[in-house]
Parts: sequence; C-alpha cells; structure tokens
Amino acid sequence: MYDIQTRKHALALVRQGHSLNFVSKETGISRSAIRAWRIRIEPAARTDECSMCTPVPRPPTEIEAYAYLLGLYLGDGCLSRQPNGCYALRIACANAWPGLIEACREAVRKVRPQNRVCLAHKQGCVMVTSYSRHWPCLFPQHGPGKKHEREIALEPWQQRIVDAHPWEFIRGLVHSDGCRITNWTTRMVGGERKRYEYPRYFFTNKSEDILRLYADALDAVGVEWTVTRRGKDPFNISVARRDSVALMDEHIGPKH
Repeated sequence: MYDIQTRKHALALVRQGHSLNFVSKETGISRSAIRAWRIRIEPAARTDECSMCTPVPRPPTEIEAYAYLLGLYLGDGCLSRQPNGCYALRIACANAWPGLIEACREAVRKVRPQNRVCLAHKQGCVMVTSYSRHWPCLFPQHGPGKKHEREIALEPWQQRIVDAHPWEFIRGLVHSDGCRITNWTTRMVGGERKRYEYPRYFFTNKSEDILRLYADALDAVGVEWTVTRRGKDPFNISVARRDSVALMDEHIGPKH
C-alpha cells in the first residue's frame, strides 16, 4: 500500500511529461498502479474489514445468520489455511438438499458480505466455500486435528448469540449432522400385531462437546431428548417425544 505522498510524487512526474515506463523505473511502482492513480488517487476503501479485529471486538451484525452458520460449521464445516495466508471456509452440503445449499450460501453471505461465496461440486455433495483472512476470528474453534479429538467450547460472545437465537443454532446443527426420520415398531392391538410409525429427530456427532452444545440448546427451548450410545461413547441425540418432535417440526422440519 503506497501512501498519498508517494502517489502524488509519481503523478507529478507523469505531469512533467515523463512516460509511465520512466516513472515506473524511477519509483519502483508498477505502471498499472500509476495508471489507476490517474483516475483515482485516494486509496480504495478496505473491503476485508473484520469487526472482531477492532480495538473493541464486536460480533457479526447478522447474529441470526451467524448462529445458523456456527451450527453448520461445527457439524460439517472446516477452515483450511491457504498459501497466501487466507483461510477457506468450507461447508459440505449433500446434493440431495438444494434448499440447504442455498440457506448455507445465504448465511455465509450475510456473515461476511465482503467476501465472495462459491460452490465447489464434489461427488455427492457441494462445498459452499468462501475465502477470508478473518474466518478464524469468527470461528475460534478452528485448530489442528479433528473436532472430536480436541476440546470444542464457545467463546462468551458466541454463547450470547446462541442464547439469543437457539433455534437458528439448532437448525444449523440438524442441517449438518442431523436428520428427521420415520421410525416404526409393531404392537399388539386387539390381539392383532399392527405397525406403528412415528417421526424422530437424530443428531449424530463424534464430539462429546458438540453433542453437549446441541443438548444445551435443546434444553433452552424446552425440547426433551435422550442419548444413544455406541459402546461406552455417546453417539447421537434423539428427539422422539411427540410434543418435542412437534416443536422441532415447527422450527426445523425436514431438510429440503
């Protein structure tokens, strides 16, 4: 970034009749930069601002979108550092759910409107992707290794957002690592065995910390849940009671 005095000096040389080649060699500034300064000398406004990097850090403005995106990130998201020091946020969304892909894309746009969002098509899924140096500021859970192999805890400012918009957080988690299915069983009715079907929500994740965050959010909105274990380890959280399923249907519903 060149300061304003350097820019004025280069343009003064041009006005004296020197060619762009001459001024570029004299100053070490590229011809394209000098040419652009002839149109606009003031530095362009920064487009990669981050509210978390200010002297007084501030969470994202669109906190509902952030709560949803946080759930998606904890479930099926990752950050990867690029050679230029930028970070790629990638959220894996199954091709079977185009509505989910669009909802994820819109949430990323709202949280970081300064950055482009692109879709990288893979076999069976789409990676909703956006590049920024500031994604680790917004997702401090980023770190080496798999999420279930390290501690996952929310920062106080993240917890306040989740407390304010628990349903958006739950929706993001369900849209990533959850599902709504129809279970069935049989029972004897009047001496005849009949099939009985009922809807159920499952959330599956290997991280006990992420399971706990999901369970805490369910508690906050009054949804009853149970844990299914695989061996000694928690494996998924089930919501099966009729009233709780109805509440989930009202706010979440099946993926689409």
